[in-house]
Amino acid sequence: IGQKPFQLIKPLIDDCITVETDEICSAIRDIYEENRSITEPAGALALAGLKKYTRHHQINGKTLITINCGANLNFDRLKHIAERTDLGAHKEAIFSVKIPEKKGSFKEFCNTLSKYTITEFNYRYSDSSEAIIFVGIGLKNADEREQVIQSLTKNGYDFCDFSYNELAKLHVRHMIGGKCPQVTDEKCFRFQFPEKPGALLNFLTLLGSKFNISLFHYRNHGAAFGRVLVGIQVPKSQSKSFDQFLKKIGYTYFDETDNLAFQQFF
Repeated sequence: IGQKPFQLIKPLIDDCITVETDEICSAIRDIYEENRSITEPAGALALAGLKKYTRHHQINGKTLITINCGANLNFDRLKHIAERTDLGAHKEAIFSVKIPEKKGSFKEFCNTLSKYTITEFNYRYSDSSEAIIFVGIGLKNADEREQVIQSLTKNGYDFCDFSYNELAKLHVRHMIGGKCPQVTDEKCFRFQFPEKPGALLNFLTLLGSKFNISLFHYRNHGAAFGRVLVGIQVPKSQSKSFDQFLKKIGYTYFDETDNLAFQQFF
């Protein structure tokens, strides 16, 4: 709180509570959705504290007031705030999970979490025996995060919960990539997935075990469709079969194999 400020307010307060960055971002969104005012993080600090205080003390049915002040906010910062609100509201959790590097592993993993909405999925081939995926999972409340952990544990997955890891949230989730000499015959596509449960599972089911996915990136943007980047190993001998898959899946797609960004970074 600060030594001198605390000396001034100590006679006037009953309790103190601290909040995290994600909880402040969630409070900024709450204020905006309530009255279309965009506050600076310090301005939303009181509401973030109030939300945490009432949750810890199980306060219900009361009229409570916080001071709403401060609009010193750089517009570019809004992107960062929006990125963190669901984590702060306990509506999302992020994990790294190890899965076998073999055909069908993606589908098996998705079946394990079929009751939850996948908000993000990052993957890049790196090892012939084991894959590490970065996955975001949509939650209804904080209790569901524990249920996800129990489900992953029950099914024998080796995983790390990165929901409170600043490095993971600020950088790793946006930095999937790198050139991999083991990957051959790779094609890159941007797909527009229907933004509904089961869209990813449907994609993997129709793709089958004939083709290997070498790269995968998806992030929920709250739009009518999900923006998905996929790398798939397609030998020339199987080109016709893969074209049939593209027609059958029916998702809008863009071939980015010749895109300079893909060639330089992947």
